[in-house]
Amino acid sequence: MDWHHYRFRSLWTLPAPVTTVYAALERPEEYPRWWPQVRAAHRIDGRSGTARIRSVLPYALAVTLTERRRDPAAGILEVTLTGDVEGWARWTVTPHPTVGSRALYEQEVRVRKPLLRRLAVPARPLFRANHALMMRAGRRGLAARLRTV
Repeated sequence: MDWHHYRFRSLWTLPAPVTTVYAALERPEEYPRWWPQVRAAHRIDGRSGTARIRSVLPYALAVTLTERRRDPAAGILEVTLTGDVEGWARWTVTPHPTVGSRALYEQEVRVRKPLLRRLAVPARPLFRANHALMMRAGRRGLAARLRTV
């Protein structure tokens, strides 16, 4: 087993149409307004940006995101991640029959940050729990923001 490799998957149901959810997710520079763990996000150009992320555990991740795929018709936003983690992340937004929308988040990364690499074996369950808490807060934050838009 590669202790530095992670796969994450989260499914959010959101009270808004697909186009509204997609529009919110395609503006990562606005994530800090509704997602508490995204501490900073800045555009570099039309296809890339940087983000600093910190959840419950006392460490932050710095990443550069580069657009790989943007397909509004399919509801897909996909980026390459480099920095403290390297890999990819993808949102797929689809209609939900009763609530509004579903946003599937998938991520596959390899940890590069030295501290996290050293703690890979003993802290792996904590890292996964930390990610789950962050995703739960993100869903709540986006749902609240969508209700006010």
